Amino acid sequence: MVAGRWVTNQEADIVMLTEGIYKISWTEPTGTDVALDFLPNEKKIHGTIFFPKWVEEHPEITVTYQNEHLELMRESREKYETYPKLVVPEFANITYIGDAGIDNEDVISEAPYDNLPDDIRSGKYFNAEYKRTNK
Repeated sequence: MVAGRWVTNQEADIVMLTEGIYKISWTEPTGTDVALDFLPNEKKIHGTIFFPKWVEEHPEITVTYQNEHLELMRESREKYETYPKLVVPEFANITYIGDAGIDNEDVISEAPYDNLPDDIRSGKYFNAEYKRTNK
């Protein structure tokens, strides 16, 4: 429904709940709320996404680099219905962990594509300093 959407400079709340368990939560420009629980020692993530009704009904508006369309996101939040929200809880497996440093703009620098995770895992996407090799 929303494959290909991305945002940078997203403010997020990041906390360690207890040793080895972390929560990251944020609200996107679309009004979508996201809460992710990371268990890196078990290589698991549990997340819940709360999509406003308008995102469920008009996902094509959001499938973009949202930073370049913030006014459209604001207008759409006002124009279309927000409730009821579509709640999507999901589990995922962590298949790659690395330390890309702080404020590394290469980490999120283009729209996701089908083989992106494979390219990262195989070392084709980043060099040793986590700078993109395929610009």
